Parts: sequence; C-alpha cells; structure tokens
Amino acid sequence: MRNIIFANRNKIEQNVLKMLNETQLMSANTLNSPRAVGDAVQSFLEQSITKCIPQNLTKNIDTQFARRAMADLAFEDNDENYYIVDIKTHNLETKFNMPNLTSVERLARFYGDRNNYFTLLLLSYKIVDKKLDFRECSFVPIENLDWSCLTIGALGWGQIQIANSNNIKIKEHTRKEWMLQLCDELDEFYPKEISKISERINYFKNIREFWEKQ
Repeated sequence: MRNIIFANRNKIEQNVLKMLNETQLMSANTLNSPRAVGDAVQSFLEQSITKCIPQNLTKNIDTQFARRAMADLAFEDNDENYYIVDIKTHNLETKFNMPNLTSVERLARFYGDRNNYFTLLLLSYKIVDKKLDFRECSFVPIENLDWSCLTIGALGWGQIQIANSNNIKIKEHTRKEWMLQLCDELDEFYPKEISKISERINYFKNIREFWEKQ
C-alpha cells in the first residue's frame, strides 16, 4: 500500500524550505551557533509542521518530547501509521559534521511495529547577509538513507550516525533490506568492540600488577 505521507515528500520539503526562508528565526548574534540554530528550527517546526504537510493527512500532533528522546515531534496519518520526526540542521560551510540518529536497539524495538516510521527531516543552510539561507531539505524514513553514508558509533548498543552531513545519499530500500543490512553492519561492529574491550582488560591487568608490586 502506498504511503500517503512520503508520496507527498517533495511538496513537504518545498513547504519546509519556503516557510523557513520566509521567517526571521533568530538574531545575527546567534547565527554562528549550530546548537542555537537547531533549537530555533525545532521550535519553529513544532508550531508549523501542520502547515508544511498537505491538509487532512495528519492527526494527533505531539511535540512534547524530552531532549534525549528519539524524536522532536510525532504525528499519525489517516492510515494509522505513526511517524516520529528527528530534525537535523547542518551548516554547509562546515567541513565535517557527524550527528547521532538513534540507538540500534531502540530502532529495532520501534520497527517491531510495521506502522511505525522513524523519519528524518534533514536541513542544510548557509549564512548569507546575516540571515539563515536554507538550501536543502530531505524528509525521509531512516531506511531511505543508504548505508554508504552511515556508520555505527560505540555508545550503548551502538548508535547509528551520519558519517558526514556533507555527504548524504538517499536511496529507496524496503525496510526489510535496510534492517538486514543493519544486522550485517552489527555483525562486523560488535566483534571489533569485543576486541577493544579485551585490549583494555589486559591493559589494566598490567596496571594492577604494577601497583601490586609497589
């Protein structure tokens, strides 16, 4: 069955860019703070997301999430699909940016329900004439990010990260294809982590031996 929200993806992206570029989000004094830009964009979109999505497609908008939650806002569509949306902003003039997306374990649990969508709203901007100029917008489920632009960081069970925000590759995968690739990535990731932990254990065994002799 066709997903009605992502069928309107291009329109949603255009609306988001238009609204952001028509709005003075913040003063010139705070433009150079990526955190301040991210907070301002999140706050604005929490109030305006219903204007960006074509009318009558969404219901039950929720913007009350803790800072460490998976998402910044959430909504349902008329087919009872549930979308949590993680907003990421990126200054195109920075050389390197490696944002965390979500825990592999939390995503696996969330995707145990086929009606759930972990959705990314990726926004890139430049600072032009002391204003934010938003250039690119992608509104996609995480399974549309190709693994060539993702990596897994050593935090908890493993943290899915964008390897470099200057290099985003969007490619349609089925959820099954993408999740199986996630499992393949973890099959390589976990043994490397075990090896690192073994090295650290041995290192502190030597430290213990040194101090026991003192």
